[in-house]
Amino acid sequence: MTLWQASRMALAGGVFALSAFSVTPAAAQDTEARLRKLEAEVRALQREVFPNGDGRFFTPEVITPDGQARGQVQPGTPSTTALTDVLTRLDSLETQVARLTSRVEQQENAMAGMETRIAYLERQLAAQQPGALVPPQGTAETPAPSASTATPAPTPAPTPAPAAAGPSPERVAAVQAIAKPQSDDAGDDEYSYGFRLWDAGFYPEAQQQLALFMEKYPNHWRTTYGRNLLGRAYLDDGQARTAATFFFENYQADPNAARAPDSLLYLSEAMIALDDTTRACLALAEFGDKYPALATGRLQSMYERNTGRVTCE
Repeated sequence: MTLWQASRMALAGGVFALSAFSVTPAAAQDTEARLRKLEAEVRALQREVFPNGDGRFFTPEVITPDGQARGQVQPGTPSTTALTDVLTRLDSLETQVARLTSRVEQQENAMAGMETRIAYLERQLAAQQPGALVPPQGTAETPAPSASTATPAPTPAPTPAPAAAGPSPERVAAVQAIAKPQSDDAGDDEYSYGFRLWDAGFYPEAQQQLALFMEKYPNHWRTTYGRNLLGRAYLDDGQARTAATFFFENYQADPNAARAPDSLLYLSEAMIALDDTTRACLALAEFGDKYPALATGRLQSMYERNTGRVTCE
């Protein structure tokens, strides 16, 4: 059970206790015990979310506009009714649960961003070392021959490593001719430059630029566009498996994002390119169920084209 679920359950218990008190005054003692238990559970959740334990995150009392501490009876002042006390304490609990919920969501978003970046870095490392072999664990090294049995052999001349083929001067000049936008939104400029590179057919350069945009601006409003276009840059470059990863991540990150439906359809296209009919059909079925308006609107032609390319049961 997550902290958010525990907080919701605790608050729901407090509301139930309030309703029971208002209906049956004779159950006031039981209501008080349950409310104290609820407050103890919320304090325990606070210690989980805010392990520092300092006074920055704990508000033991609520100060009213007249300067008095609400929820505590001051000496010489008439006590409030039991119902008023319950309402005051529930207000305080609602505030604490809201704070807990905000902190948990921030932590979950940070973790999701870290996992996405780690997965991307692993893919980049694997792409840069396609021929690297990792020796199996526990393999003993071959012992060197002894001096008495070693046979002299001529030392072979070292073979020079082939130089990495770089882009031609013509390609470099063509890429440099594509202007990078300059506006008040630096993040949008980075994405737009990646789009221009992709649109001109410079797919490796577009991949690099869009990956840079994703790393520098992970929470930009263009993020869903950037991740979807990064998948398309790999798909158009003949790397359907890598493209499928970005399409799936973009859809999973937020199914309601602007380019999540597009990524789901492009995921089916990548699966078709990989001859994975089962996953292609699953993606098409998910698209048809979740986005019926787009299936008959903006993305109708692509949806019908991909559906016609596979035979789904």
